[in-house]
Amino acid sequence: MTPDPGGPGPGPVLAIDIGGTKLAVGLVEPGGRIAAYDRVETPNEPDLDAEVLWRTLEALLDKVLADSGAPSIAGVGVGCGGPMTWPAGEVSPLNIPAWRDFPLRDRLRARHPGLPVRVHNDAVCVAVAEHWRGAGRGRGNMLGMVVSTGVGGGLILGGRLIDGARGNAGHIGHVIVDPDGPPCGCGGRGCLEAIARGPALAAWAREQGWRPGRSETTAKDLADDAARGHPIATTALRRAGRALGIALASATHLCDLEVIAIGGGLSQAGPLLFDPLEEALRVHARMDYAREVRVVPAALGQPAGLIGAAALVFAGDRYWNAD
Repeated sequence: MTPDPGGPGPGPVLAIDIGGTKLAVGLVEPGGRIAAYDRVETPNEPDLDAEVLWRTLEALLDKVLADSGAPSIAGVGVGCGGPMTWPAGEVSPLNIPAWRDFPLRDRLRARHPGLPVRVHNDAVCVAVAEHWRGAGRGRGNMLGMVVSTGVGGGLILGGRLIDGARGNAGHIGHVIVDPDGPPCGCGGRGCLEAIARGPALAAWAREQGWRPGRSETTAKDLADDAARGHPIATTALRRAGRALGIALASATHLCDLEVIAIGGGLSQAGPLLFDPLEEALRVHARMDYAREVRVVPAALGQPAGLIGAAALVFAGDRYWNAD
């Protein structure tokens, strides 16, 4: 693999956020402000070709650069759903079947020769953003989480991103919270993701009699019904909150965390999720140092993935440990 050129050049970072529902591109300034932005829906035809998807992304990149006057950029940062080969940036997002071992980083390097191009997991980028410019700013030790279609995260210790052997450190979605719990898509059983991810949570509630026969219902519908006092919806969110609290107690004992920032669609449920989370966390986080941890909503919202992708370039001394 070609070594990364190193530090950023002048100008903004061309930041990319790749997910199953959207492709988003922004120009992010050194302070974290998004100076230009556009997005398109991710093509999802069953027989979609990998090159068609790549050309869709290229067209979006060209449009954002052209609309902003084609500025000189400092580098390219990318958050993409996993799994991926890291740091090579060959991506196989579960929710984008067209890309399997797609050489995303090499393709972007060919487009932008001589500039740093850095690709990481999208949940890691959210965690990096929250540490760089959000809820974890000024703290040395934090876990950033996304609770949405899946459950992922990124880990900051000693003020630096911790990658692990293959770039997956902080992937809290596969911490076991109930050994006898439901099967998980990873092949295990009782993972946090199997209980707390949005689609699994809505499916569990339907099994209990919530909105029977309506398979199109989502976790947002569930949260809306819980806010109106629906007993099954409320119980479902309590179940997810409890699972999150148990997982976070384990993570805090293991990593001696100061802050845990939680984002993603399900976090918008507010106290309906966070109250049972806090209850379970305080029951299980019994060591004195673990009792100090604070769990807070993520501060940056939807743009966090782009901001974190830019930080891989602008603050590579803290958030990029490869090459």
